[in-house]
Amino acid sequence: MGFFSEFKEFAVKGNVVDLAVGVIIGGAFGKIVDSVVNDLIMPLVGKAVGGLDFSNYYIALAGQQAGLPLVEAKKAGAVFAYGSFITVALNFAILAFIIFLMIRQINRLKRAEAPAPAAPAPTPEDIVLLREIRDSLKK
Repeated sequence: MGFFSEFKEFAVKGNVVDLAVGVIIGGAFGKIVDSVVNDLIMPLVGKAVGGLDFSNYYIALAGQQAGLPLVEAKKAGAVFAYGSFITVALNFAILAFIIFLMIRQINRLKRAEAPAPAAPAPTPEDIVLLREIRDSLKK
């Protein structure tokens, strides 16, 4: 089997295609969560802690002026951007929680849809007759 035919067989398997779809949807879902965190949640958290913007929290490592926005401080040199880390960590926690809720619901649906064990199929008539003959012969 040639390399390309083996690769083709691998690439067209259902699991690979499902994985590719999952990665694409996951990337889009990640952007939605980023927007929720950056545009909806972080402003509320910032307001709760005194109107501060977490994304601009950093420690200057290259002697930058105090009070510069993070983008400007990064242009001037290295910074320890712990505010960005807080935002990303919150983003991860929200994404993990949403995925947990989705998996929990899927598992609940699987349990609800699980069919009851099927009753055994009725024994065919010829088998029943053969058993009766066997039992008669034993007597």
